[in-house]
Amino acid sequence: MKRSVLAAVVFAAGMVIAGPLFAQQSVAPLSPREKIVVAYVPIMKFATLYVADTRGLFAKYGLDVRTESVRSGTEVIAFLTQGKVDVGGIAIVASTWNAWARGMDLRIIAPGALEPEVGSPTMLLVRKDLSESGRVRSVADLRGMKVGMAGGPGSGGEYLAAKALERGNLTIRDVQIVPLGNTDMPQALASKAIDAGILGSPYADQAIESGAAVPLARDLTPGAMTVTFVGSGKFLRERPEAAKRFVLALMEAARLMQGDDYLSAANIRAYLSHMNTTEAALRSGAPVVYDPNLQIDLSGLRDVERVHRENRRVEYSTPVDLNAVTDTSFVDWAQTVLGKR
Repeated sequence: MKRSVLAAVVFAAGMVIAGPLFAQQSVAPLSPREKIVVAYVPIMKFATLYVADTRGLFAKYGLDVRTESVRSGTEVIAFLTQGKVDVGGIAIVASTWNAWARGMDLRIIAPGALEPEVGSPTMLLVRKDLSESGRVRSVADLRGMKVGMAGGPGSGGEYLAAKALERGNLTIRDVQIVPLGNTDMPQALASKAIDAGILGSPYADQAIESGAAVPLARDLTPGAMTVTFVGSGKFLRERPEAAKRFVLALMEAARLMQGDDYLSAANIRAYLSHMNTTEAALRSGAPVVYDPNLQIDLSGLRDVERVHRENRRVEYSTPVDLNAVTDTSFVDWAQTVLGKR
């Protein structure tokens, strides 16, 4: 069947409902609707979730998705293992690797945003006054200073901080780690509660535009998949049709976010409905990269696992087999529905 080029868009109950997009075959919505609970960290790297939710893509496939915002991926893993949520949008953190090493039943089912090769919106920022005074001229000058990172020890933020610190021949043990939520980071820099921090979009842009901080290190993990959607094994086994449609909606959302459509009015409404930011910050910030095929690339995750292991944030010494903790079948199925781009 010829791929559809345009989406049929209607407005109902204040929601934009997207019709068939790029579909090569029709997919019946589940009836009755199936509830899926998703916990996520409110950053732009999970914006396919926001678009699929707000623009009615989940509803289109018979899903009743409830989203719950949390401060860090560590909380998400706890909720997944306790059976409180079905899917988590997370950076793969040390507790995830520990859970897998212990045989916990969690699987990567789709990527979040990818790190761009250049111009990543996630960066290491330093207080502007420290930069202007010459106190901090390079990453190596952060030795002994307070560095903020979302989630703290073993988190995705710590991984990115470790990658940034490597550029100054430093490790996480050469600085004072300050665990902070993403939304709190700009104010912490402005109030001088921290000296530097790892910030992503749109919070890095807010800190720079306010004059509180300037970039110190950019493009920390070029091209890497450092954030993912993880499903509980129970959910994936017992409700595979719901899981398939969940990933299908994410893929359709990713295709609504390419090029100039990234900042369409409908998408901006979706972003603002799930994050504490402004339209101005979204428009001025660097675009985040979303693969329209949602391909699961494990090379970046191998580096994440290595760094956490070398930082002694995990309970094991033998590397985890990534093929055993991923399930590509849902992405593969969604690609057969929408076609590959």
